[in-house]
Formats: sequence, structure tokens, C-alpha cells
Amino acid sequence: MDRLDAMRLFVRVAELGSFSAVAQQLDVARSVVTRQVAGLESRLGVKLMARSTRRLSLTAAGAAYLEKCRVILNLVEAAESELSDENQAPRGHLRVSVPLSFGLNRVAPLLLDFARRYPEVTLDMDYSDRPVKLIEEGIDLSLRITRQLAGGDVARRIGSIRLHAVAAPDYLARHGRPRHPGELLHHECLAYAAGGNTQQWLFTVDGQLRAFPVRSRIQANNGDVLVEAAAQGLGITLQPDFIVEAALAAGRIETVLEDFPQPELGIYALLPGNRHVPHRVRVLMDYLAGGFRPLVAP
Repeated sequence: MDRLDAMRLFVRVAELGSFSAVAQQLDVARSVVTRQVAGLESRLGVKLMARSTRRLSLTAAGAAYLEKCRVILNLVEAAESELSDENQAPRGHLRVSVPLSFGLNRVAPLLLDFARRYPEVTLDMDYSDRPVKLIEEGIDLSLRITRQLAGGDVARRIGSIRLHAVAAPDYLARHGRPRHPGELLHHECLAYAAGGNTQQWLFTVDGQLRAFPVRSRIQANNGDVLVEAAAQGLGITLQPDFIVEAALAAGRIETVLEDFPQPELGIYALLPGNRHVPHRVRVLMDYLAGGFRPLVAP
């Protein structure tokens, strides 16, 4: 048994939580995967995984060994990449986490094209707005859209977006068009409720970023839902370009408060802070950066 190969299999099983999923991903029999992990356990003299008919979980020893395996495999990959030709096609496993709406609207086509272009890369995509723990979950790259990164984040800015206040023409005909952000308090606003202050929206006034109170009868943790609500005449919403573009192009909504723009939000590729950045991850970051561009003029 090659110890490094067995470690790689163990890490994959731990990340996917399934022997069968790893076997299917690698196109091998499930017994091959289970034998490798069992061989590791026999060599180490400890149980790494607790198996049942319903679930697979790491033992305390398995969780500690998983972290050490990741460090060792990362060092091996770093040593090999320094000696290899960086112009070669990327290969190996990539686990990527992306926000749900942004992922579906903007990232999925790029990732699928990346997979077609580089057939030696295996791609595991997680579409979710939940906070992720890169190291613990074995994620190679996570995309985050934010105005400011947290301290200690290891990241590269690969693009930007803007938010736009939008409403349906019939809503504006019934309630009037706001001429200043201060007037939003007298309108029905449709607020994004996944973190942050839903009762205040930020706008640039006289070169300064200011917060303005809003009232929201309808809230949601998904921007697509809120744009649809706006298109149906239920109020004004503040959403990113990648969500509003289709409804704007169809004339179902239009922008308001254009003279009071939102500041750019950065699109960041977050990386695990304790590991060498593999060649395949750097190629993916470059590829995504080349694919992002503003969709709606500010």
C-alpha cells in the first residue's frame, strides 16, 4: 500500500463522508477505497472512522489524523509543484464553495467550462450561502462577496459587483419615484435578510457613504426572490447586478436613485491560510478573474 495514496483516499472519504462517493468519483470499486482506509487503520493501530448503516464519522483520532494528513499532502504537493512545469495543465481534486445566487448566475458556467477545458481536474462544487470553514471542510477555494474582509483572511480580489435599487414601473407609477435615499422610509422596501442590517441601506451622498433607514414588510434571504417581488410591484429592493440584469433587460424593473450609487463590493477568492496554493487553484483563480465583469452600468 502506498501510504500517500492511502492518505489522499482517507482525506477524500472524510471530506465527502462516504466510501461510495469517493469510489464513484475515482471510478473504482468501493472495496478498493475501504481496503485502503482499513490498511491505514491497521498500520496505525487505531480506528479512524466510525461506520454505521446510516452515516460515516471521524473518531477523535481520525479527526486529528485528518489535519496532519492535509498538512503532509500539502507539503508534498508544494515540493512537487516547485519542480514541475507550471505551464502544464492543472490536475487533481478541487473543492470550491460559492454563494448560491451568485454561483448559479455567474460562477456555474465558468466552473463547467473550466471542467471541460481541464479534464484532469476533478471538481466538487458547493453552492450555499452558509459560512464555510475552509480548512475543516477541505475547501480549496471559497468565493465571498463583501465590502471588507475579516482580519486574517487569505484572499485575492478577482472581481467586483455593484448593488442597484430597483422597482417595477407600475409600483413607481402608483407610489412615485424616490428622488433621494431619505425618501425610502416612505416606500415599501424588500430587504435581504441573510446577515447585516436590513433596516438601513447605504448610498453615496455628496461623496460620503451614508446609511438610510428603510421599512420592509417583506424580507428574504435570497435576492432572486426579492427581485421577483419587486417585478411584481411589491416594492423597492437593493440587489447586485448579477441578479437584476435579466429583469432589467426585460423591462420588468428599472433602476432608481441612480445619482446615489452604491460602493463596489469585492469578489474575493478565499484560501485556506495554512497551506501552499496548488497550481490547479491558481489556474482556477486566474480563470474566474478573467470571467467576471460588471453586468449593469453603475
